[in-house]
Amino acid sequence: MTGTAGPVLYQMLFHAVLRHTDAERVHGLSAAALRGATAVPGVASVMSRLLGAREPELRVRALGREFAGPLGMAAGFDKNARLVDGLAALGFGHVEIGTVTGRPQPGNPRPRLFRLTADRAIVNRMGFNNEGSAVVAERLRARGRRRRSGPPVVVGANIGKTKAVPEEQAVEDYVASARRLADVADYVAVNVSSPNTPGLRDLQAVHHLRPLLTAVRAALDEAGRPDLPLLVKIAPDLADTDVDAVADLALELGLHGIIATNTTIAREGLVTPPEEVAAAGAGGLSGAPLKARALEVLTRLRARVGDRLVLVAVGGIETPEDAWERIRAGATLVQGYTGLVYGGPLWPRRMHRGIARLARAAGYASVTDAVGSAVAEDRAAS
Repeated sequence: MTGTAGPVLYQMLFHAVLRHTDAERVHGLSAAALRGATAVPGVASVMSRLLGAREPELRVRALGREFAGPLGMAAGFDKNARLVDGLAALGFGHVEIGTVTGRPQPGNPRPRLFRLTADRAIVNRMGFNNEGSAVVAERLRARGRRRRSGPPVVVGANIGKTKAVPEEQAVEDYVASARRLADVADYVAVNVSSPNTPGLRDLQAVHHLRPLLTAVRAALDEAGRPDLPLLVKIAPDLADTDVDAVADLALELGLHGIIATNTTIAREGLVTPPEEVAAAGAGGLSGAPLKARALEVLTRLRARVGDRLVLVAVGGIETPEDAWERIRAGATLVQGYTGLVYGGPLWPRRMHRGIARLARAAGYASVTDAVGSAVAEDRAAS
C-alpha cells in the first residue's frame, strides 16, 4: 500500500465519499481512527518503521533539535495534542499542536470547515477551538510520562489569543499559555496571523508585536527555559514592507525563526464556482492557491535574514517538488495540512521519499546542505 495502490484507493474514497461529507466530521472520524490505531501497543512503532522518514538525506538539525525529516504537520490539525504519536507514526518529522489559547473556547459556530475541491483548497473559520493551554500542557506532560517507545517527533506549541480576552490583555493571555507549555514543548510559535479571531492580525504590526514577543520570551526564560526556541507565524496578506519589518524585529529580539505563512483571506484566481466560494463564507484559505504568495514571502524573508533565522515554509505544499522548491528558497523545515487532506495518510511518506530523491539527484548529502547552499547562493548574488 506504500506504492501506487494506496494513493489511488484514497482518491477513490475521497471522491466517492469524503468530499460529500461534512469536512469537520471527516476530520473528527479520521482523528479518532488514528488515535485508536496507535493506542494499540506496538502499532505506532510498526507504522513508523513502514512510513517514517528513514533516508539519511532527510535528517535536519534545527532549533537545537534533531528532525527525522523536514516535513511537519502544521498547526490547526491537532489542536489539543491528542494526535502527536499518530501523526509521528504517519511519518511527520514534527507536529505543531494548537493553536492553543489561554482559556478553553468552543470556536466559531458550525459549519466552519469547507473544501474547495476544484482548487485543492480548504476554507476554515474554526476560531481557535481548543481545550485551553492548561489542559493541553497536562496532556503533553502525561504523554511524556508514559512514553517509552515509538517514533521520535519534535513537538511545537502554537499559541494564540482567547477571543473573549480584550485586546489590551492579549499579552497576558499569550504569556499564560507560554508559561504552561514551556516545559513540554520543543519550541513555541506565537500565532498573530489567523483571520478568524477579531483583531488578532493587528498584533502583527511591529508596535504591537514587539511587547508581545518580548513578554513571551521573558515568560519562557522565567519558566526555566531560556533555550526554548521562539518563533512567530505571519500571514501571507502582509504587505512586503510589513514582512520586512517583522523580519527585522525577529532579528532584533533574537527570535529563533519565522513560520511563513498562515492562511489567506484572499479569494483571487480560484477555479471553484463563485457561488460555491461565497457559500463557504469568510475564513482562512489554505492549499494550492496559497502556493505562489507563500513562496514570495519565504523568499523575501530569506533575503532579509540570511541564515540568522530558521524559516519554516507552509502554504500550498502538495508535492515533493513543492517542498524542494521551498528548501531551495531557504526553508529549513516545511509543513503541510491541506496536502494531507487531499493526499491521504500515505502522503507524508510519499513526500519524504520524494524530497530524499530530489536531494540525491541534486548532489546534496542532506536537506541541511541544500538549505545552506541556497543561502550561500543568495548571499553571493547580493
